[in-house]
Amino acid sequence: MIYVAGLMGLAMLGAAIVALATKSTAVAVIAAGLVSLFASVVFVLLAAPDVAMTEAAIGSGLTTFLFFFVLSRIRREGGNG
Repeated sequence: MIYVAGLMGLAMLGAAIVALATKSTAVAVIAAGLVSLFASVVFVLLAAPDVAMTEAAIGSGLTTFLFFFVLSRIRREGGNG
């Protein structure tokens, strides 16, 4: 089990690096959602299913949706103040 947690930690680190290093906003949002999804798996491994469900729902689902919603609104309106 410790190996799976370590693997999830490395996956989180990799996704965070991708989110910071990419030039594409969409890729950065998806990578940030993956960090949250991997964190929810770690919470399950740590026997905290309530925290894992909250992280998956809010961190991965709702936040990613809101980022994409705002990006679509900015692109549609032209992004000029």
